[in-house]
Amino acid sequence: DETEEGSSFITLVAWGIGAAILIFLARKWMKGGQFTEHVSAKAKIAAVTGANTGIGLETVRDLNFRGAKVYMLCRNEERANEAKVKLVRMGCDATRLLFEQCDLSKFSSIRECAKRIAEAESHLDILINNAGIMFYPKYELTEDKHEMTWQSNHLGPFLLTELLLPLIEKSEEGRIINVSALLHEESGPLHLDTIDDKKPFGRLAAYNRSKLANVMHARELSRRLRARGNNIITVNSLHPGACATDLLRHLGPLGKKPFMTIGSFFVKTDRDGAQTSLYLALSKKVKGVSGCYFSDCARKTESTLALDDLACMQLYDYSRTAVGIE
Repeated sequence: DETEEGSSFITLVAWGIGAAILIFLARKWMKGGQFTEHVSAKAKIAAVTGANTGIGLETVRDLNFRGAKVYMLCRNEERANEAKVKLVRMGCDATRLLFEQCDLSKFSSIRECAKRIAEAESHLDILINNAGIMFYPKYELTEDKHEMTWQSNHLGPFLLTELLLPLIEKSEEGRIINVSALLHEESGPLHLDTIDDKKPFGRLAAYNRSKLANVMHARELSRRLRARGNNIITVNSLHPGACATDLLRHLGPLGKKPFMTIGSFFVKTDRDGAQTSLYLALSKKVKGVSGCYFSDCARKTESTLALDDLACMQLYDYSRTAVGIE
């Protein structure tokens, strides 16, 4: 009996060690690609939307560590200040962390934010369109009469990019990054004439459409810049990986808590999720690379719809009209 008990104990220990090894390997695999280049961002000026939480906060942290001055574009000043305190405790230089109020669901807020940055800086080196919303609980129009997810995730970042583009064009090596998502592959074609209507709205469908638009926007802006002779600025999009971030806030406590508790073992941390944004913002390996889609610090293939050049052109023209740019 003692021999059987000893054998059972050894078997249990072996299973435990095996399970621990599997969990370790799974976590290592889930971390995905890491930006490990020793690249300085000293004297660079960056702007990051959604900078007070999740991937945005980790992006700001790394850029600041590397020497950049970072504009934290956030909706809420109180939450931005709390994030700033957190970043300073993590070792960031507070003198290179600047808050700018920017609500992507309000064109007026975006215009005011861009104006303030243009008045304060002679150029902008890096723009990371990171902020976004997901699973918005209901169909709702913004004050600008656009569906909330569509404006927050596409039209808002599009307007911000257009307004800051003159500053980016003055950079020695301007880089624009759109944080999209793998779910852009699940979107159907963009029907721009009805995209703000209630009928096509769905909590996930609206998100998928906006993420497709992020990829298409990057491709078309890159094409237009090259067409007018600008071969310096790069514009790319990315999938950060599955992360348990504040992006899930609209799931509500009953949906978000189980995901954060159980799913956290199988998804990336915020820091891991920020790696491809940092790679596209700073890596020497992607200097001059533009109009592409990345994940895990590597080039990936976009969805077929995102590669439709005519649709990309139509989206860009529609977007300029929708945000009020002549």
